[in-house]
Amino acid sequence: MDDKTCLFDITLFKQAQLEYTIKQVYQALLERGYDPVNQLVGYLTSGDVGYISNYKNARQIIQEIDRELIIAFLLEQYLK
Repeated sequence: MDDKTCLFDITLFKQAQLEYTIKQVYQALLERGYDPVNQLVGYLTSGDVGYISNYKNARQIIQEIDRELIIAFLLEQYLK
Protein backbone atom coordinates (compact mmCIF):
# COMPACT_ATOMS: atom_id res chain seq x y z
CA MET A 1 0.00 0.00 0.00
CA ASP A 2 1.27 3.45 -0.89
CA ASP A 3 1.19 6.19 1.75
CA LYS A 4 1.12 8.99 -0.80
CA THR A 5 -2.01 11.09 -1.02
CA CYS A 6 -3.73 10.97 -4.38
CA LEU A 7 -4.91 14.22 -5.87
CA PHE A 8 -8.17 14.49 -7.73
CA ASP A 9 -8.44 17.30 -10.25
CA ILE A 10 -12.11 18.22 -10.66
CA THR A 11 -11.21 20.36 -13.68
CA LEU A 12 -10.14 17.30 -15.64
CA PHE A 13 -13.33 15.49 -14.65
CA LYS A 14 -15.51 18.42 -15.74
CA GLN A 15 -13.66 18.69 -19.06
CA ALA A 16 -14.12 14.99 -19.72
CA GLN A 17 -17.82 15.25 -18.87
CA LEU A 18 -18.22 18.27 -21.14
CA GLU A 19 -16.45 16.53 -24.01
CA TYR A 20 -18.61 13.43 -23.55
CA THR A 21 -21.79 15.53 -23.60
CA ILE A 22 -20.80 17.40 -26.77
CA LYS A 23 -20.00 14.12 -28.50
CA GLN A 24 -23.34 12.61 -27.43
CA VAL A 25 -25.28 15.54 -28.85
CA TYR A 26 -23.13 15.61 -31.99
CA GLN A 27 -23.78 11.91 -32.62
CA ALA A 28 -27.52 12.25 -32.03
CA LEU A 29 -27.74 15.12 -34.52
CA LEU A 30 -25.68 13.19 -37.04
CA GLU A 31 -27.92 10.13 -36.71
CA ARG A 32 -30.99 12.28 -37.36
CA GLY A 33 -29.46 13.58 -40.59
CA TYR A 34 -28.59 17.08 -39.41
CA ASP A 35 -25.26 18.84 -39.87
CA PRO A 36 -24.16 18.73 -36.22
CA VAL A 37 -21.70 21.61 -36.51
CA ASN A 38 -24.29 23.96 -38.00
CA GLN A 39 -26.90 22.95 -35.43
CA LEU A 40 -24.52 23.39 -32.50
CA VAL A 41 -23.34 26.76 -33.79
CA GLY A 42 -26.95 27.86 -34.13
CA TYR A 43 -27.67 26.84 -30.56
CA LEU A 44 -24.48 28.30 -29.09
CA THR A 45 -24.84 31.66 -30.81
CA SER A 46 -28.56 32.14 -30.34
CA GLY A 47 -29.40 30.18 -27.21
CA ASP A 48 -32.39 28.71 -29.04
CA VAL A 49 -32.52 25.06 -28.04
CA GLY A 50 -34.75 24.43 -31.06
CA TYR A 51 -31.54 23.87 -33.04
CA ILE A 52 -30.98 20.65 -31.09
CA SER A 53 -33.09 17.58 -31.76
CA ASN A 54 -34.95 15.75 -29.00
CA TYR A 55 -33.57 12.50 -30.39
CA LYS A 56 -31.76 10.51 -27.66
CA ASN A 57 -32.52 13.34 -25.19
CA ALA A 58 -29.92 15.52 -26.92
CA ARG A 59 -31.86 18.71 -26.20
CA GLN A 60 -32.10 18.00 -22.49
CA ILE A 61 -28.47 16.86 -22.30
CA ILE A 62 -27.08 20.02 -23.93
CA GLN A 63 -29.17 22.28 -21.69
CA GLU A 64 -27.55 20.82 -18.58
CA ILE A 65 -24.34 22.70 -19.42
CA ASP A 66 -24.00 26.46 -19.58
CA ARG A 67 -23.48 27.62 -23.19
CA GLU A 68 -20.55 29.83 -22.18
CA LEU A 69 -18.76 26.81 -20.72
CA ILE A 70 -19.21 24.91 -23.98
CA ILE A 71 -17.88 27.83 -26.02
CA ALA A 72 -14.89 28.27 -23.68
CA PHE A 73 -14.13 24.54 -23.82
CA LEU A 74 -14.29 24.44 -27.61
CA LEU A 75 -12.07 27.51 -27.90
CA GLU A 76 -9.52 26.02 -25.50
CA GLN A 77 -9.46 22.78 -27.48
CA TYR A 78 -9.00 24.66 -30.73
CA LEU A 79 -6.15 26.80 -29.41
CA LYS A 80 -4.18 23.84 -27.97
